[in-house]
Amino acid sequence: MCEWTTRSGDVSAMSLQARTHSSSDYGVPDNPEAGAQPRKEVRLYGAAALVSLAGLADSIYLTAEHISGRSVKCTIVSGCSEVLSSHYATVRGIPLAVIGVAAYFSAFSLATLAAFDYKLAGTLLTIVVGVMFLTTLWLLYLQAFVIGHFCQFCLLSAIVTTILTVLVAIVRKAFSG
Repeated sequence: MCEWTTRSGDVSAMSLQARTHSSSDYGVPDNPEAGAQPRKEVRLYGAAALVSLAGLADSIYLTAEHISGRSVKCTIVSGCSEVLSSHYATVRGIPLAVIGVAAYFSAFSLATLAAFDYKLAGTLLTIVVGVMFLTTLWLLYLQAFVIGHFCQFCLLSAIVTTILTVLVAIVRKAFSG
């Protein structure tokens, strides 16, 4: 919001001066270099955003295959059909791939916001990725010891989530303060 005043108090002079709120009123430093986020932190959050896109693509693919009713073909390991058709592949009727889409989209969005120095986004990203990692450990356990088969797309998701976890842990450890 701007308030307009005249320098001499005379409107006919037409020398209007705007009084605006300082950018620091909104948590943004007036001098960009003074409170600038370290370059390494921006790169790490950027890398996390890019990595999460790989997980998002994997989850979207699995969601599309699930919705279309097609069987997913494994080319590296055998067992995709067994894993993806097990009752562990859904939560209350919702395919895990759909939950993965939401999780990876959230991770991408939060990492992007954190790269632009939104502190709350970095905190929320840590929580989201932590939950994703714990879920990944549980799903790996199920594949190895309960179902007895592995799905390469699930393993890709596990790798992506592990990389996200490492990136977020590095950023939080190095730049928390």
